[in-house]
Amino acid sequence: MSQNIIISGASGNLGKEVVKRLSGNGNKLYVTLGSKDPGMFNDFENVSAEVVNLLDNEASLNFVKQTLSKAKTIQAGIFLAGAFAMGDIDQTDDAFMEKMFGVNFFTAFHLVKPLMTHFEANGGGQFIFIGARPALEADQGKGSFAYALSKSLLFKMAEFINAEGKSKNITATVIVPSIIDTPPNREAMPDADFTKWIAPSDIAETIAFVLSNSGQKLRETVLKVYNNG
Repeated sequence: MSQNIIISGASGNLGKEVVKRLSGNGNKLYVTLGSKDPGMFNDFENVSAEVVNLLDNEASLNFVKQTLSKAKTIQAGIFLAGAFAMGDIDQTDDAFMEKMFGVNFFTAFHLVKPLMTHFEANGGGQFIFIGARPALEADQGKGSFAYALSKSLLFKMAEFINAEGKSKNITATVIVPSIIDTPPNREAMPDADFTKWIAPSDIAETIAFVLSNSGQKLRETVLKVYNNG
C-alpha cells in the first residue's frame, strides 16, 4: 500500500538510494534538500523536492504545513539529514558541539514535533531515524565525541516517542549502520576493507521493510545493520 512520506536529507548518497527504493513502491515522497538543485528528482513523478533549512524551526514547520496542505495526511517521516566529524573530547569546544547537535539532532526534531501532532490527530504514523554505531558503543565513539553524543539524542528521542505513542499507533525505529560505503567515505579511508562496509541500498531496503505491513508491527526497535564490520 502506497504511503505519503516525508524524507529529510534526500540529496545525500543514502538519501538518493532511499528515494529510489521507496518511490519504486509507488509511495508519494516529500523530500528536503540542503542547498542542492531540487530538480535532481525531476525524473521521479511521485517525488516532490524542496530546499529547506532544517536548522530553522520556522522553516521546518512551514515545510510540514505546506506538505500537509498538498498531501492531506502523512504516514511516515524518515530522517537522513546529518553530518559526521572526528574529534575527541579534548578537541571539542562549545561551537563544534552546537554544530553537531544542530545538524544531527535538531534537523530531525524540527520535523518530528509537527509530525507527532499530525500523527496523534490522524490515527498514528512511523518515525525512522538513522542512528550511529559510535553513539551505541563508547569505544567506537571516543574519537568522534560531538558526533556520537549528538546522534545518541536520536535514540532517546525515539524512546520518548515510543513511550508517548504506545497507545496511539505511533512508533519510532532507529536504524544503526556501520560505515556506509559511499564515495566520500572511500576517499577519506582509502586503505579500509570496503567489503566490511554497508551499502546504501541495503539500508534503503531495511527502511522499506520497516514501512511494510510486517515492519509496522515492530515496536521500540533499534536495527543494527553492520554487515561484516
